[in-house]
Parts: sequence; C-alpha cells; structure tokens
Amino acid sequence: MRYAYFPGCSLHSTAKEFNDSAKAACSALGIELEEIPDWNCCGATSAHSTSHKLAIALPARNLGIAEQMGLDIVAPCAACYNRLKSAEAAVKDNPSLADEINAELQAKFTGAISVRPLIEPLSAPETMERLAHLIKKPLNNIKLACYYGCLLIRPPKVLQFDDPENPQSMDSIVKTLGAEPVEWHYKNECCGASFSLTRVDMVHKMTHDVLMRAKKSGADAVVCACPLCQANLDMRQAEIEKKYGEKFDLPVFYITELMAFAMGLPADGYWKRHMVDVRPVLKKTASTKTEPEECTAGV
Repeated sequence: MRYAYFPGCSLHSTAKEFNDSAKAACSALGIELEEIPDWNCCGATSAHSTSHKLAIALPARNLGIAEQMGLDIVAPCAACYNRLKSAEAAVKDNPSLADEINAELQAKFTGAISVRPLIEPLSAPETMERLAHLIKKPLNNIKLACYYGCLLIRPPKVLQFDDPENPQSMDSIVKTLGAEPVEWHYKNECCGASFSLTRVDMVHKMTHDVLMRAKKSGADAVVCACPLCQANLDMRQAEIEKKYGEKFDLPVFYITELMAFAMGLPADGYWKRHMVDVRPVLKKTASTKTEPEECTAGV
C-alpha cells in the first residue's frame, strides 16, 4: 500500500510524536507513505469560519498535488482529514466551485484521487493480520478507552468512515495489540478543543465529561487519533482535576504510539512529550521488560 502522506501542521510541531510513531508503524507494517511536497495548512480550524472559498481552496491545493502524484491521500490528523475530505466532496459535488477553485491553483484537482484517514489502512484486516505477527510487547492487563471525538467521523455523509454512532476501527487495533477496549458512551463526543481560546469554561466542562466517563468505564488510559483531542485531554488534565476536585491519572496516547511500542520499535522519545505520566500504565503490561525513560514534559 502506497499513499500520499499529509502530516499537517500539528504533526510537524506540537504532535511530533504522532508523526514519528505513524511513520514508524506504517513502515513496519508495509504501508508506504510519500509526503506531499510543498504541502500547505489545511485551514483547520479557522479558515472555514472566515471564508468558505478559502476553506476549500487550502485543502484543494494539497489534493491537486496528490493527484499529480497519482496517489490517494492519508491524513493521520482527524482535523486535517475532515477538511481534506470536505474539500474533496465540495469540489466533486459542485463543478462551478471546482472551476473557480482550480482557476487559482497550479495543481488542479479533478477528483481522480480520494482522501482517507490513516486509521483506515491501519485497521484494515490485512494490516491487522500483519500486526498480530509483529507484536513483541503485547499490551496485556490494560484497558483502553478508544476516543474518536467528532472530527474523524462527522459529518458521516461526507466523511464516510466507520460507524458514526459506534466506531470500531481503533478498538480493533487495540484488541490486536493485546489490550481490552472498554465500552463507553463518550467515544464519539466532542472534547471542545476548538473553543480553547474563546470559551475555556465550555472546554473545561466538555473535557471533564470525557475524562470522567473514560475513568468510570474502567480505562487505564485514553487512545486517540487527533492532535487537538490529545492536547486537550492531556495538557488540561491537571487543571481540570484541580477545578473539579477529581483525580483521573489517564495518559492520552496516540494509537500509533501504542502500535510502535507493541511492535518493539523505539518509543521512549514519545513519552517525554506527554504531560500525564505514561509509565504506570505501561508497567502493567505483562511483557514490558524495560521501564520507559522518565516523563519530563509536565515537570
């Protein structure tokens, strides 16, 4: 499998561990990623609130470059996937808009390629079969709350990925890794990350509800595929614990980090970028033979 890889802004900055682990996991699993040359920001999360045309043109430029490469796009970031897929749908469904957008672009997008979230090829049956044979450190004895959030699966008519009411793609990966995915009702609820600068009170409430539900489900940690969700649930956890007088101690992993770790790939560099210490959870896995390096990001 070979794809045009769109990392997006977060994966080259605040979510570098997502980018690194995604590339490492894909390489081990035989998924070839060719980064889109000279890619630009997809416009999330502000472009669509400023200009509809800009919100389509920004991701459409990347679609045009990928079309020249002759490859479907995969995007690990849920927000990037949402914007790229929305632009794909808008251009395919509206020929006049497509002409207007393409008039401004050097690399034209005609709809010859499509956009997928990286979690789609990672959770494909053939990938799961390969993954099962590559596990060196099974995630035994831990329960994980797979958190899909809102951008990966909504709106369902546009994104057309997984079951929007009860998504299972990450759950299937978690099972293959040896962990137990918990059943919980907040796996597809919004964490409020897009309101981080405008409605902190709302973000606190929404993030608290996600963490509280994950904890009550018996989860040892949360797993996600969105830099906005990961940052919100991880970095805000201490202030939310203080505000609500509750203790969660829930590390928030990217699914690709756990895949790389379970396959025995170098992973200690990822844990240093987490605010909530991941070591207590990883120590619970029966086959973890060495302790991860000390987590210092939150100190």
